[in-house]
Amino acid sequence: MTPQTEQDLSDLIKDARDPLSIRGGGTRSYAHVAGDTVDMRAMSGITLYEPGAMTIVAKAGTPLSEINTALAAENQRLAFEPMDHRALLGTSGEPTIGGVVAANISGPRRISVGACRDFLLGVRFVDGAGNIVKNGGRVMKNVTGYDLVKLMAGAYGTLGVLTEVSLKVLPNVAQTGCVLIHGLDDAQAVVAMSAALGSPFEVTGAAHFPQNMDGDPVTMIRIEGFDASVQYRADRLRDLLKPYGEVTVKIGDADGLLESWDRVRDVHAFAGQPGDIWRISVKPSDAAGLVAKLGAKAVQYDWGGGLIWALTDGGDMRARIGEVKGHATLIRGTAAPVFHPEPAPVAAISAALRAKFDPRNILNTGLMG
Repeated sequence: MTPQTEQDLSDLIKDARDPLSIRGGGTRSYAHVAGDTVDMRAMSGITLYEPGAMTIVAKAGTPLSEINTALAAENQRLAFEPMDHRALLGTSGEPTIGGVVAANISGPRRISVGACRDFLLGVRFVDGAGNIVKNGGRVMKNVTGYDLVKLMAGAYGTLGVLTEVSLKVLPNVAQTGCVLIHGLDDAQAVVAMSAALGSPFEVTGAAHFPQNMDGDPVTMIRIEGFDASVQYRADRLRDLLKPYGEVTVKIGDADGLLESWDRVRDVHAFAGQPGDIWRISVKPSDAAGLVAKLGAKAVQYDWGGGLIWALTDGGDMRARIGEVKGHATLIRGTAAPVFHPEPAPVAAISAALRAKFDPRNILNTGLMG
Protein backbone atom coordinates (compact mmCIF):
# COMPACT_ATOMS: atom_id res chain seq x y z
CA MET A 1 0.00 0.00 0.00
CA THR A 2 1.41 3.33 -1.11
CA PRO A 3 -0.61 6.38 -0.01
CA GLN A 4 -0.13 9.39 -2.26
CA THR A 5 -1.52 12.01 0.12
CA GLU A 6 -2.13 12.53 3.81
CA GLN A 7 -5.84 11.94 3.25
CA ASP A 8 -5.07 8.65 1.48
CA LEU A 9 -3.10 7.58 4.53
CA SER A 10 -5.90 8.61 6.86
CA ASP A 11 -8.45 6.60 4.89
CA LEU A 12 -6.12 3.61 4.71
CA ILE A 13 -5.63 3.54 8.48
CA LYS A 14 -9.33 4.04 9.19
CA ASP A 15 -10.20 1.09 6.94
CA ALA A 16 -7.43 -1.20 8.24
CA ARG A 17 -8.54 -4.37 9.99
CA ASP A 18 -5.09 -5.90 10.41
CA PRO A 19 -1.72 -4.54 11.66
CA LEU A 20 0.24 -2.18 9.42
CA SER A 21 4.02 -2.16 9.00
CA ILE A 22 5.20 1.38 8.29
CA ARG A 23 8.01 1.62 5.75
CA GLY A 24 10.14 4.64 4.95
CA GLY A 25 13.12 4.24 2.66
CA GLY A 26 13.62 0.55 3.40
CA THR A 27 17.14 0.96 4.79
CA ARG A 28 16.18 -0.82 8.03
CA SER A 29 13.87 -3.75 8.63
CA TYR A 30 12.47 -5.26 11.79
CA ALA A 31 11.62 -8.96 11.84
CA HIS A 32 9.46 -8.37 14.90
CA VAL A 33 6.93 -6.26 12.94
CA ALA A 34 4.12 -8.03 11.10
CA GLY A 35 1.35 -6.66 8.94
CA ASP A 36 0.63 -5.12 5.57
CA THR A 37 3.37 -2.73 4.46
CA VAL A 38 2.54 0.97 4.16
CA ASP A 39 5.16 2.50 1.85
CA MET A 40 5.57 6.23 2.57
CA ARG A 41 7.96 7.10 -0.26
CA ALA A 42 5.27 8.63 -2.51
CA MET A 43 4.68 11.39 0.06
CA SER A 44 7.87 13.22 -0.82
CA GLY A 45 9.16 16.71 -1.42
CA ILE A 46 10.44 19.83 0.34
CA THR A 47 7.40 22.02 0.98
CA LEU A 48 9.21 25.03 2.49
CA TYR A 49 12.82 26.05 2.88
CA GLU A 50 13.74 29.42 4.37
CA PRO A 51 17.53 29.64 4.67
CA GLY A 52 17.32 33.00 6.44
CA ALA A 53 15.06 31.52 9.11
CA MET A 54 17.17 28.32 9.15
CA THR A 55 14.02 26.22 8.75
CA ILE A 56 13.13 23.41 6.38
CA VAL A 57 9.78 21.61 6.02
CA ALA A 58 9.49 18.36 4.09
CA LYS A 59 7.10 15.48 3.58
CA ALA A 60 8.07 12.35 5.47
CA GLY A 61 9.01 10.31 2.41
CA THR A 62 11.55 12.87 1.18
CA PRO A 63 14.98 11.24 0.67
CA LEU A 64 17.59 12.46 3.12
CA SER A 65 19.92 13.07 0.18
CA GLU A 66 17.43 15.58 -1.27
CA ILE A 67 17.35 17.42 2.05
CA ASN A 68 21.15 17.47 2.28
CA THR A 69 21.54 18.71 -1.30
CA ALA A 70 19.13 21.58 -0.75
CA LEU A 71 20.85 22.59 2.47
CA ALA A 72 24.35 22.34 1.01
CA ALA A 73 23.38 24.75 -1.77
CA GLU A 74 22.81 27.35 0.98
CA ASN A 75 25.85 26.26 3.02
CA GLN A 76 23.62 24.74 5.71
CA ARG A 77 23.23 21.29 7.26
CA LEU A 78 21.33 19.00 9.57
CA ALA A 79 23.55 19.50 12.59
CA PHE A 80 22.55 16.25 14.32
CA GLU A 81 24.35 14.25 11.63
CA PRO A 82 21.86 11.42 10.90
CA MET A 83 23.28 7.98 10.31
CA ASP A 84 22.93 5.98 7.09
CA HIS A 85 22.32 2.30 8.00
CA ARG A 86 22.79 0.80 4.54
CA ALA A 87 26.45 -0.23 4.78
CA LEU A 88 26.04 -1.57 8.30
CA LEU A 89 22.92 -3.62 7.56
CA GLY A 90 23.60 -4.46 3.92
CA THR A 91 20.32 -2.92 2.79
CA SER A 92 19.35 -0.84 -0.21
CA GLY A 93 16.72 1.85 -0.52
CA GLU A 94 17.17 5.48 0.40
CA PRO A 95 16.98 6.98 3.92
CA THR A 96 14.01 9.33 4.33
CA ILE A 97 13.59 12.30 6.63
CA GLY A 98 10.49 10.70 8.15
CA GLY A 99 12.47 7.59 9.05
CA VAL A 100 15.23 9.70 10.58
CA VAL A 101 12.75 11.56 12.78
CA ALA A 102 10.69 8.49 13.68
CA ALA A 103 13.83 6.76 15.00
CA ASN A 104 15.46 9.95 16.38
CA ILE A 105 18.62 9.10 14.42
CA SER A 106 21.56 11.17 15.68
CA GLY A 107 25.26 10.86 14.87
CA PRO A 108 28.59 11.67 16.56
CA ARG A 109 27.74 15.37 16.88
CA ARG A 110 24.93 14.57 19.32
CA ILE A 111 27.30 15.15 22.24
CA SER A 112 27.68 18.82 21.32
CA VAL A 113 24.48 19.95 19.57
CA GLY A 114 21.83 17.47 20.72
CA ALA A 115 19.68 14.82 19.07
CA CYS A 116 17.30 14.93 16.11
CA ARG A 117 14.37 15.68 18.44
CA ASP A 118 16.15 18.85 19.62
CA PHE A 119 15.94 20.27 16.07
CA LEU A 120 12.37 19.17 15.40
CA LEU A 121 10.02 22.17 15.27
CA GLY A 122 6.76 20.66 14.11
CA VAL A 123 5.13 17.47 12.85
CA ARG A 124 2.07 16.33 10.97
CA PHE A 125 1.01 12.71 11.36
CA VAL A 126 -1.92 10.33 11.16
CA ASP A 127 -2.67 8.45 14.37
CA GLY A 128 -3.92 4.88 14.74
CA ALA A 129 -7.55 5.99 14.48
CA GLY A 130 -6.93 7.77 11.18
CA ASN A 131 -6.99 11.28 12.65
CA ILE A 132 -4.74 13.89 10.98
CA VAL A 133 -2.81 15.67 13.72
CA LYS A 134 -0.57 18.74 13.60
CA ASN A 135 1.66 19.88 16.46
CA GLY A 136 4.36 22.52 16.77
CA GLY A 137 5.20 24.95 14.03
CA ARG A 138 8.08 26.40 12.08
CA VAL A 139 9.80 28.31 14.90
CA MET A 140 10.87 27.38 18.43
CA LYS A 141 8.10 28.09 20.93
CA ASN A 142 6.58 26.86 24.16
CA VAL A 143 3.80 24.31 23.97
CA THR A 144 1.04 23.17 26.27
CA GLY A 145 -0.43 19.72 26.69
CA TYR A 146 1.30 16.85 24.90
CA ASP A 147 4.57 17.88 23.27
CA LEU A 148 3.86 15.67 20.30
CA VAL A 149 6.87 17.01 18.42
CA LYS A 150 9.25 15.43 20.92
CA LEU A 151 6.99 12.43 21.47
CA MET A 152 6.98 11.40 17.81
CA ALA A 153 10.79 11.50 17.58
CA GLY A 154 11.86 8.03 18.62
CA ALA A 155 8.36 6.50 18.66
CA TYR A 156 9.21 4.41 15.56
CA GLY A 157 5.77 4.92 14.06
CA THR A 158 3.97 3.24 16.96
CA LEU A 159 1.96 6.35 17.91
CA GLY A 160 1.30 7.71 14.44
CA VAL A 161 2.61 7.79 10.91
CA LEU A 162 4.57 10.95 10.16
CA THR A 163 3.51 12.82 7.01
CA GLU A 164 5.50 16.07 7.33
CA VAL A 165 8.28 17.38 9.56
CA SER A 166 9.69 20.84 10.22
CA LEU A 167 13.33 21.11 11.27
CA LYS A 168 15.75 23.77 12.42
CA VAL A 169 19.01 23.75 10.43
CA LEU A 170 22.41 25.33 11.10
CA PRO A 171 25.19 26.85 8.99
CA ASN A 172 27.77 24.43 7.66
CA VAL A 173 31.18 24.29 9.27
CA ALA A 174 34.10 26.03 7.57
CA GLN A 175 36.82 23.70 8.81
CA THR A 176 37.27 20.39 10.62
CA GLY A 177 40.16 19.24 12.74
CA CYS A 178 40.88 15.96 14.48
CA VAL A 179 43.17 15.14 17.39
CA LEU A 180 44.23 11.49 17.28
CA ILE A 181 45.54 9.61 20.31
CA HIS A 182 47.27 6.34 19.48
CA GLY A 183 47.58 3.09 21.41
CA LEU A 184 45.12 3.60 24.28
CA ASP A 185 43.20 0.75 25.83
CA ASP A 186 39.47 1.19 26.27
CA ALA A 187 39.55 2.55 29.83
CA GLN A 188 42.32 5.03 29.01
CA ALA A 189 40.46 6.14 25.88
CA VAL A 190 37.28 6.92 27.82
CA VAL A 191 39.26 8.99 30.34
CA ALA A 192 40.98 10.90 27.52
CA MET A 193 37.69 11.52 25.69
CA SER A 194 36.11 12.75 28.93
CA ALA A 195 39.01 15.16 29.41
CA ALA A 196 38.55 16.51 25.89
CA LEU A 197 34.78 16.84 26.28
CA GLY A 198 35.26 18.62 29.60
CA SER A 199 37.65 21.13 28.08
CA PRO A 200 36.62 24.58 26.76
CA PHE A 201 37.59 23.64 23.20
CA GLU A 202 34.10 22.73 21.89
CA VAL A 203 34.58 19.11 20.89
CA THR A 204 31.97 17.87 18.37
CA GLY A 205 32.98 14.21 18.18
CA ALA A 206 34.75 11.70 20.44
CA ALA A 207 35.14 8.11 19.26
CA HIS A 208 37.44 5.18 19.96
CA PHE A 209 38.38 2.12 17.90
CA PRO A 210 39.92 -0.61 20.10
CA GLN A 211 42.67 -3.11 19.29
CA ASN A 212 40.22 -5.63 17.89
CA MET A 213 39.41 -3.33 14.99
CA ASP A 214 41.66 -3.01 11.92
CA GLY A 215 45.08 -1.69 12.90
CA ASP A 216 46.22 -0.27 16.21
CA PRO A 217 43.85 1.40 18.70
CA VAL A 218 43.01 5.01 17.88
CA THR A 219 40.97 7.61 19.72
CA MET A 220 39.48 10.45 17.64
CA ILE A 221 38.54 13.89 18.94
CA ARG A 222 36.81 16.24 16.46
CA ILE A 223 36.61 20.02 16.50
CA GLU A 224 34.84 22.24 13.97
CA GLY A 225 34.52 25.93 13.17
CA PHE A 226 36.48 28.69 11.44
CA ASP A 227 40.00 27.95 10.20
CA ALA A 228 42.00 29.89 12.78
CA SER A 229 39.78 28.74 15.63
CA VAL A 230 40.07 25.07 14.65
CA GLN A 231 43.86 25.25 14.43
CA TYR A 232 44.12 27.00 17.80
CA ARG A 233 41.80 24.58 19.58
CA ALA A 234 43.46 21.56 17.97
CA ASP A 235 46.84 22.71 19.24
CA ARG A 236 45.49 23.29 22.74
CA LEU A 237 43.80 19.90 22.77
CA ARG A 238 47.02 18.25 21.65
CA ASP A 239 48.78 19.81 24.64
CA LEU A 240 45.96 18.77 26.98
CA LEU A 241 45.98 15.17 25.78
CA LYS A 242 49.74 14.57 25.58
CA PRO A 243 49.82 12.87 29.00
CA TYR A 244 47.56 10.11 27.64
CA GLY A 245 49.83 8.96 24.82
CA GLU A 246 51.10 9.70 21.31
CA VAL A 247 49.03 12.55 19.84
CA THR A 248 48.77 13.81 16.26
CA VAL A 249 46.66 16.59 14.74
CA LYS A 250 45.02 16.65 11.32
CA ILE A 251 43.24 19.65 9.79
CA GLY A 252 40.87 19.62 6.82
CA ASP A 253 40.46 16.47 4.76
CA ALA A 254 44.00 15.20 5.26
CA ASP A 255 44.14 11.42 4.83
CA GLY A 256 40.38 11.21 4.37
CA LEU A 257 39.57 12.85 7.70
CA LEU A 258 36.01 13.81 6.79
CA GLU A 259 35.28 10.35 5.43
CA SER A 260 36.64 8.89 8.67
CA TRP A 261 33.88 10.63 10.62
CA ASP A 262 31.29 9.38 8.13
CA ARG A 263 32.61 5.90 8.88
CA VAL A 264 32.25 6.50 12.61
CA ARG A 265 28.69 7.76 12.09
CA ASP A 266 27.66 4.81 9.92
CA VAL A 267 29.67 2.12 11.80
CA HIS A 268 31.43 1.04 8.62
CA ALA A 269 33.81 -1.15 10.64
CA PHE A 270 31.05 -3.76 10.97
CA ALA A 271 29.88 -3.61 7.35
CA GLY A 272 29.75 -7.02 5.70
CA GLN A 273 30.60 -8.89 8.90
CA PRO A 274 28.26 -11.67 10.09
CA GLY A 275 26.72 -11.60 13.54
CA ASP A 276 24.29 -9.63 15.65
CA ILE A 277 24.71 -5.88 16.02
CA TRP A 278 23.86 -4.11 19.27
CA ARG A 279 23.68 -0.41 20.09
CA ILE A 280 24.29 0.07 23.82
CA SER A 281 23.90 3.35 25.73
CA VAL A 282 25.66 3.59 29.09
CA LYS A 283 27.40 6.04 31.36
CA PRO A 284 30.88 6.56 29.82
CA SER A 285 32.65 5.61 33.05
CA ASP A 286 30.93 2.18 32.86
CA ALA A 287 31.71 1.60 29.18
CA ALA A 288 35.09 -0.16 29.29
CA GLY A 289 34.07 -2.49 32.12
CA LEU A 290 30.86 -3.38 30.31
CA VAL A 291 32.67 -4.15 27.05
CA ALA A 292 34.97 -6.51 28.93
CA LYS A 293 31.88 -8.51 29.96
CA LEU A 294 30.21 -8.62 26.55
CA GLY A 295 32.52 -11.04 24.78
CA ALA A 296 31.90 -9.15 21.54
CA LYS A 297 33.80 -9.86 18.33
CA ALA A 298 34.31 -6.15 17.77
CA VAL A 299 33.25 -2.86 19.35
CA GLN A 300 33.24 0.82 18.51
CA TYR A 301 32.82 3.64 21.02
CA ASP A 302 31.08 6.93 20.20
CA TRP A 303 29.75 9.87 22.21
CA GLY A 304 32.83 9.84 24.45
CA GLY A 305 32.06 6.27 25.52
CA GLY A 306 28.35 6.82 26.10
CA LEU A 307 27.46 4.82 22.98
CA ILE A 308 28.86 1.35 22.29
CA TRP A 309 28.36 -0.52 19.03
CA ALA A 310 28.96 -4.25 19.51
CA LEU A 311 29.24 -7.05 16.95
CA THR A 312 28.51 -10.43 18.54
CA ASP A 313 28.06 -14.10 17.66
CA GLY A 314 24.56 -14.10 19.11
CA GLY A 315 22.82 -14.24 22.44
CA ASP A 316 21.07 -11.58 24.50
CA MET A 317 23.54 -8.85 25.44
CA ARG A 318 21.09 -7.49 27.99
CA ALA A 319 21.76 -10.46 30.24
CA ARG A 320 25.49 -9.70 30.10
CA ILE A 321 24.98 -6.05 30.99
CA GLY A 322 23.79 -7.16 34.40
CA GLU A 323 23.57 -4.37 36.95
CA VAL A 324 25.11 -1.72 34.72
CA LYS A 325 22.64 1.11 34.15
CA GLY A 326 21.92 1.53 30.47
CA HIS A 327 19.95 0.04 27.62
CA ALA A 328 20.73 -2.17 24.63
CA THR A 329 18.95 -2.04 21.28
CA LEU A 330 19.20 -4.93 18.83
CA ILE A 331 19.97 -3.36 15.45
CA ARG A 332 20.44 -6.64 13.58
CA GLY A 333 19.53 -10.12 14.75
CA THR A 334 16.55 -12.06 16.07
CA ALA A 335 17.80 -13.32 19.43
CA ALA A 336 15.82 -10.83 21.51
CA PRO A 337 13.23 -8.05 21.31
CA VAL A 338 14.54 -4.97 19.50
CA PHE A 339 14.25 -2.61 22.45
CA HIS A 340 15.38 -2.87 26.04
CA PRO A 341 12.51 -3.70 28.45
CA GLU A 342 11.23 -0.56 30.13
CA PRO A 343 10.97 -0.14 33.91
CA ALA A 344 7.39 -0.76 35.07
CA PRO A 345 6.47 2.94 35.58
CA VAL A 346 7.80 3.88 32.13
CA ALA A 347 6.14 0.88 30.52
CA ALA A 348 2.81 1.96 32.02
CA ILE A 349 3.20 5.44 30.52
CA SER A 350 4.16 3.97 27.14
CA ALA A 351 1.15 1.67 27.15
CA ALA A 352 -1.16 4.55 28.02
CA LEU A 353 0.24 6.63 25.16
CA ARG A 354 -0.22 3.81 22.68
CA ALA A 355 -3.77 3.29 23.89
CA LYS A 356 -4.41 7.00 23.33
CA PHE A 357 -2.83 7.36 19.89
CA ASP A 358 -3.25 3.82 18.51
CA PRO A 359 -6.25 2.35 20.32
CA ARG A 360 -6.50 -0.64 17.93
CA ASN A 361 -2.77 -1.42 18.24
CA ILE A 362 -2.24 -1.64 14.49
CA LEU A 363 0.83 0.61 13.93
CA ASN A 364 4.13 -1.31 13.90
CA THR A 365 2.59 -3.83 16.30
CA GLY A 366 5.13 -5.66 18.45
CA LEU A 367 8.07 -3.40 17.68
CA MET A 368 8.22 -1.58 21.01
CA GLY A 369 6.32 -3.97 23.25
